[in-house]
Amino acid sequence: MREQVVVRVSGLRKEYGDTVALNAVSLEIGAGEVVTVMGPSGCGKSTLLNMIAGLNRPSAGQVRVHGDDLVAMNETGLALFRRRRVGMIFQFFNLIDDLPAIDNVALATQLTGTPARQARRRALELLDELGIADRKNVYPAVLGGGERQRVAVARALMNRPALLLADEPTGALDSHAGEQVMDLLIDLNQSGQTLLLVTHDERLATRCASRLVTMADGRITGERTLERTA
Repeated sequence: MREQVVVRVSGLRKEYGDTVALNAVSLEIGAGEVVTVMGPSGCGKSTLLNMIAGLNRPSAGQVRVHGDDLVAMNETGLALFRRRRVGMIFQFFNLIDDLPAIDNVALATQLTGTPARQARRRALELLDELGIADRKNVYPAVLGGGERQRVAVARALMNRPALLLADEPTGALDSHAGEQVMDLLIDLNQSGQTLLLVTHDERLATRCASRLVTMADGRITGERTLERTA
């Protein structure tokens, strides 16, 4: 058993009608790890990520994140869990077009009751750490792909989550912007952040992850430790 387990999934099953999206999936992620899940489209990897994020409920099995039992939570509890315990990065950024970068980031903390001035101060600190403080008043449509993903990462980090989840974080980026985001994820992990990445990008996995999990047909089919490449 890993010390300081952040994620513990056991016997997880998810059914959509007659379709079995996940079948007997068990996984542990320790504090400070970067675990990448890879597999073909439809293999269940995004479904697994959504279960760990508390976005979907399993048909059977257990999901615990930092000791929180997600299966036992009601919808209000799951909403609070998502705001306070996990950060999420999406392939297509999911930024609000009508808000500038700083307000897209600050909104995550304001939803938990943090005063606007305090939220904006924290947002500016994160944008500065991610190298785009000078773009704080720019709207998403004007930002480049790599810049938009950095704003999305800052938003995901606003509530200092125990776990950062990323679903195809480089999928909508060109190769240069993708490299920038990979470097950013490595830097976050080196500062102690625990990450779970779902990707088709083998280069992302080999550059960023400490462990690779492969899936097919709703099951985990393999797992191995990785040495990061330069």
